[in-house]
Amino acid sequence: MTRFTLSITATSADIDELGHVNNAVWVQWIQRIATAHWEAVAPAEHVAAYVWVVTRHEIDYRGNVSAGETVTGETWVPKGPRGARFDRHVRFTGSDGRVKLEAVTTWALLDRATGRLQRVRAGIAAPFLE
Repeated sequence: MTRFTLSITATSADIDELGHVNNAVWVQWIQRIATAHWEAVAPAEHVAAYVWVVTRHEIDYRGNVSAGETVTGETWVPKGPRGARFDRHVRFTGSDGRVKLEAVTTWALLDRATGRLQRVRAGIAAPFLE
């Protein structure tokens, strides 16, 4: 499996009334790292032909992040797809070395032109599993 990392710094727009990153922002960051991973490792013809959509999020919030703090996100796909879907793991760690969030998200593959579910063929999954 290939792991992919991305650093994100919280801005004041990411902060809620409790003074830390809003839960909805964490979901956006999960999508951002997943999309960046896809665009970084998938062949251009796959990026042009397919799009991924989330069908499920399971999120464990483990710590808070304030404006100006940077987290390092790490994502990986531990095992092959099941039909049109696969599970992606995500972990965000703060500069203090502590895990701030862990998630398992389920993604489904759609044909970009038709919007229909597509079976994740071995060639599409391979860059994530090597």
